[in-house]
Amino acid sequence: MTEVMNLAKWKKGSDNFEIVINPDKAMNFKKGIGDIRDVLVYPKIFSDAKKGMTAPESRLKTIFGTEDANEVAKKIIKEGEVQVTAEYRNAQVRQKKQRIIDIIHRNGVDPRTNAPHPLTRIEAALDEAKIKIDEYKPAEEQVQAILKKILPIIPIKFVKKEIQITISAEYAGKSYQTVKQTGKVLKESWNNDGSWTGLVEIPGGMEQELYDKLNSITHGTIQAEVKQVK
Repeated sequence: MTEVMNLAKWKKGSDNFEIVINPDKAMNFKKGIGDIRDVLVYPKIFSDAKKGMTAPESRLKTIFGTEDANEVAKKIIKEGEVQVTAEYRNAQVRQKKQRIIDIIHRNGVDPRTNAPHPLTRIEAALDEAKIKIDEYKPAEEQVQAILKKILPIIPIKFVKKEIQITISAEYAGKSYQTVKQTGKVLKESWNNDGSWTGLVEIPGGMEQELYDKLNSITHGTIQAEVKQVK
């Protein structure tokens, strides 16, 4: 058995119970998502997983009321301590950092230009401010605190933009779903010539991405005008 493993542990007096877990699935199971059988790397209860020592079935029966490994594992996951490797923690931090950068890029603009900062500039600001990402806290809940710390480095403001878009009849049907997926349609009308005109609200940093998507579909024939930045 490998020395590097993700574990969940539960103690009762002098008894120690451990299971080897898939960390992502274990975290989901703690939230009530998934099947315990998918959580377990080995369908066994250990007293010391690193040494490969299984827990005596008599102790499982006495303490948990069952010898069923799946039932015991459920209690260990829900009430015990989930321990993960440094490699897993580092991967979680990297993923959440990228998610935070994406949120800031999509929603934030440079108030001097109303244009989004490049992803690389936002990442550099996080590094310069020595931002520490909380591996357990959702990325969305960390954004506002991080914004305050990077504001002295890059000017950034979260805004929404209202853009009026007109798409010719030839491409209106194909483009409509892209518009709805990118932003919120506030007003819309189908014109007599079959073209579509809509007032769309999007996160501030998504303007160019929306134009790029629509221009790809319409071969650059859309008409667009920013009506409001708020």
